[in-house]
Amino acid sequence: MALKEFKLPDVGEGVAEGELVTWHVAPGDEVTEDQVLAEVETDKALVDVPSPFNGTVEELLAEEGEVVPVGNVIITIQEDGDDDEAAADAEAADADAETPDSEAAESGADDAGDDGSGPGGRVFAPPSVRRLARELGVSLESVDGSGPSGRVTEGDVRAAAEDDGEGDDGPTGPRTVQTNGKSATAKRDEGTSASATSSAASAESADREQTLAAPATRALAKEKGVDIDAVPATEMRDGEAFVSPEAVEEYAQAQREAQAADAEAVAAEADAGTATAEATSGSPAAESAEVEPGAGERVPYKGVRKAIGDQMQRSKYTAPHVTHHDEVDVTELVELREQLKPVAEERGSRLTYMPFVMKAVVAALKDFPYLNSQLDEENEEIVLRDEYNIGVAAATDAGLLVPVVHDADRKGMLELADEMNEKVEKARNRKIAPEEMRGGTFTITNTGGIGGEYATPIVNYPEVAILALGAIKDKPRVVDGEVVPRKVLTLSLSFDHRIVDGAQGARFTNRVKELLEDPKLLVLE
Repeated sequence: MALKEFKLPDVGEGVAEGELVTWHVAPGDEVTEDQVLAEVETDKALVDVPSPFNGTVEELLAEEGEVVPVGNVIITIQEDGDDDEAAADAEAADADAETPDSEAAESGADDAGDDGSGPGGRVFAPPSVRRLARELGVSLESVDGSGPSGRVTEGDVRAAAEDDGEGDDGPTGPRTVQTNGKSATAKRDEGTSASATSSAASAESADREQTLAAPATRALAKEKGVDIDAVPATEMRDGEAFVSPEAVEEYAQAQREAQAADAEAVAAEADAGTATAEATSGSPAAESAEVEPGAGERVPYKGVRKAIGDQMQRSKYTAPHVTHHDEVDVTELVELREQLKPVAEERGSRLTYMPFVMKAVVAALKDFPYLNSQLDEENEEIVLRDEYNIGVAAATDAGLLVPVVHDADRKGMLELADEMNEKVEKARNRKIAPEEMRGGTFTITNTGGIGGEYATPIVNYPEVAILALGAIKDKPRVVDGEVVPRKVLTLSLSFDHRIVDGAQGARFTNRVKELLEDPKLLVLE
């Protein structure tokens, strides 16, 4: 057996450091290739760091909560002697972590040519990408890497899998293939989620060796005195059990009830079952699934929260903001969506109002291209974008994240709905890839889901504009001389006043209103 050092890889395709949130192993533990060693939080997402080989953990070289630069050794493992292929993967991972992009580019030009492979034809890809390739049945040697110096990314592997899947049925499994506009992976997850959730309140121990959960969920389990590996899984993700805060609350409550019942039985108190039932229905703990800091505590300003703050500050103090407010009668849109919802459900899609708004926004951006532009300050030019990548702001436990639906102008209503729903869910679960939040040209945020009507959203710089949607409410309107109740949606458009004039902003909003008031017009777009 050989002692191997494992360095923190570039878990976010360009990040310089990450906070080690949780260790999933301890010295002396036996690990297998692709087993999750730790959870690391970057300024973009929470990611799992898998082991590149089989072996036994020798030493942990970073503490939980420590910020570790990419390329630093975080763990040493006594590698199993017969696993030569795993050793090669480990060396590849180390090379990725320690080789600067400039050096990698030079070595790629000298040794690998244009195929993205290193000496001897070895492909440069982190362990997580290699695992995904095996799951999807993709040969890495056949994939053109789009990362630095030809490195293969998860997006490259998924694209190759979809290309391979066209024209043949392919093997069953976790491969992501679009079916009626919805990914097979998403459908599988929905099915497992529905079946697993029904048993989440059981007091019986799940007794797993490994569990996927957000750091806040693990903190909640610790506070409740619950072994998170014993909590019944909420759903399965990438073949691993995932536990939500609600499941922890329900399991802790069930344990408390069981303990109370035991105590009552010992004391020979009657009606123990009734007391337990009352505890179930009356416990305020079951209504709260989040652990919030208390008054007087100091909360670290770092990670995703700091990245959001830096971006907001940059935008607010770089682009002079103006916000234009308006209202739109969406009665016909509400009726149309109600008609189409059952059709969408039959095709495995969940249809919200957002895809209609995205369609209307894309059409308006084509009419008013300055709202789909970017200011190149160095060259003193306004770049009118010819692509329509719509970001959808999503509130998460870590703050506001903006998944991007690329090429929204080329996608149908259900395709927009499926992709948006999938990426927003991934963002909320902190499993979204950095490339899925890049390249946006315009952002939409829905403040109405919380109950608000008007807002002054901050532009997602270097974009030029952002549209906030309020709540749809019944309001009186005059129709044919009579006052009648109508469904009314409020709109708040913020824009960079250096590039967009007030008149342009108002005309853009009027075009969006026109399409939402008469949604049949969207068929022509």
